[in-house]
Amino acid sequence: MGSLSEPAPQRSSRKPLGIRFLECIKGRNLSFKNHQAIVLIVTFFAYTSYHAARKTTSIVKSTLDPQSPDTSLKSLPWRISYLQEPAESRKLSWKLGDGWAPFNGSDGTALLGELDLAFLSIYAGGMFFSGHLGDRLDLRIFLTVGMVGTGLFTSLYGIGYWGNFHSFYYYLVVQMLAGLFQSTGWPSVVAVVGNWFGKSKRGLIMGIWNAHTSMGNITGSLVASALLTYGWGWSFVVPGLIIAFVGLIVFLFLPVNPESVGADTNEEDESLSPKKIGEGVTEPLLRRETEIAEKAVGFIEAWKIPGVAPFALCLFFAKLVAYTFLYWLPFYVSHTAVDGKYLSSEMAGNLSTFFDVGGVLGGILAGHISDRLDARAITAASFMYCAIPALFFYRSYGHLSLALNIALMFITGMFVNGPYALITTAVSADLGTHSSLKGNSRALATVTAIIDGTGSVGAAIGPLLTGYISATSWTAVFTMLMAAALISGLLLTRLVVAEVAAKFVESRSQSGNQSRSQAGVLDV
Repeated sequence: MGSLSEPAPQRSSRKPLGIRFLECIKGRNLSFKNHQAIVLIVTFFAYTSYHAARKTTSIVKSTLDPQSPDTSLKSLPWRISYLQEPAESRKLSWKLGDGWAPFNGSDGTALLGELDLAFLSIYAGGMFFSGHLGDRLDLRIFLTVGMVGTGLFTSLYGIGYWGNFHSFYYYLVVQMLAGLFQSTGWPSVVAVVGNWFGKSKRGLIMGIWNAHTSMGNITGSLVASALLTYGWGWSFVVPGLIIAFVGLIVFLFLPVNPESVGADTNEEDESLSPKKIGEGVTEPLLRRETEIAEKAVGFIEAWKIPGVAPFALCLFFAKLVAYTFLYWLPFYVSHTAVDGKYLSSEMAGNLSTFFDVGGVLGGILAGHISDRLDARAITAASFMYCAIPALFFYRSYGHLSLALNIALMFITGMFVNGPYALITTAVSADLGTHSSLKGNSRALATVTAIIDGTGSVGAAIGPLLTGYISATSWTAVFTMLMAAALISGLLLTRLVVAEVAAKFVESRSQSGNQSRSQAGVLDV
């Protein structure tokens, strides 16, 4: 009996301090479902704070580079009405007057695009290494370090305001280091959630959970816009402090997997329920560490998992579209006459949140639909195809009125962010626990990093191209985005055909079983 009780202290010592505190208050161990709730809540706020910190640069763009928008509106008829307005009403720079060197020159838009490229390039490259490390290190510590580091370098960007820094290389280096630490977030949170939740209703659960991306964008937009009045530096420092604080919460409360906190995996839960591997054969989705000696899956081996490459390349173009909106939508709105009037940077930042509100609904719908159809590729491809007309109508008619702009922005956000959310969450978790891995759970972070890392390369290219193309024509920018959406959908064609074929086989099988059943009744 004594030997059986010896492992208990070791298992308890691995529990985060916050979990032990909660158990002390309750006077008993937390249930499996309690741990699942904690995981969803903590990871939700963790990645909300990541995106809130990331969103600030798009809000501040118009303050750093408050150039007259007429250079990007040459083909639009309402440019004439703009030029006829008094100079005072045309003045877009409402706080700093002449912007912020070095971004207030003729090449300011291009320089801001290069900062986006630097951030997202390091973010994409760091993602691959983060996934590799995440499957080998304690994800709770790894995520905490990433969040505190992100908070530090986000704040350092804002300190340039009070330090009166005007060197482009200062902001370049700070953005690169911020991108490196930001890359720790996504592989880590998806891996932790994948450890606690199985495939049943995973699309819906993760679709709702993935609202943190849009909630972070909305929070970052509102906070950064509100703080612009006090100086753009606050728009970076406050989100930086917020993510560092949430990082502390992660350190105190996040249970990485059931084994790390001694959760009772015999309770009825989805993550360890049996699934069919064939006729009458069952196998747990994720095996316990005591059943198999799990070895982290290698980078090349993860690429070979069926479906990883097509979805990764699809996400390349999907994130190109999504991140162009993430980084440039407030700038576009403030430089586009809506009902003949130009909006302030603060108003444009607040208005851009409707894109993310649409993204919340899109993520939930995509997850729910893919669960009901049991067809991730069909759902993702359909959303990307629907994004094409949505982008066209927003560019063509969004300027007619504020209400129409909001409505079309909402619809565009729904179709753009829906597949992006689905692929980066449910699809990544599905492939990270693919049957070819034979129950090995130590591939989640690596697979997630490969898919989202590849997507992040596209996320880096989109905002960079926009920085250059928008100086000539925003119509050309939207044409690029529509082409990217089309390519994204086409890349899933082979998987879509396979899913449709599987549906036909399943339908035939059900019809055959029903016919045999009816025949048996007649024989009786």
